[in-house]
Amino acid sequence: MNKGQLITAIVEKSDVTRKQATDMVNAFAEAISEGLSNDGSVAIADFGTFRLAHRNERPGRNPQTGETITIPASKSVSFKPYQKLKDAVN
Repeated sequence: MNKGQLITAIVEKSDVTRKQATDMVNAFAEAISEGLSNDGSVAIADFGTFRLAHRNERPGRNPQTGETITIPASKSVSFKPYQKLKDAVN
């Protein structure tokens, strides 16, 4: 499911316009981003937890030249689903 399909599903399952559903999806994504930036995690009851994960600097290899390079430290987002979501999917 992509963003457009999610918006369509929200419109079909609730009494809102497409514009309102688009605004809700955008607000949700922005709130998740802000929460991760500020607190490092966002927990949504019966759904799951988004967490900020830190990756340390590590050695790597350029696949074209075979040259050894250093991959810089970075941040990524991980998601851990709650049991209710796992049960709904299975």
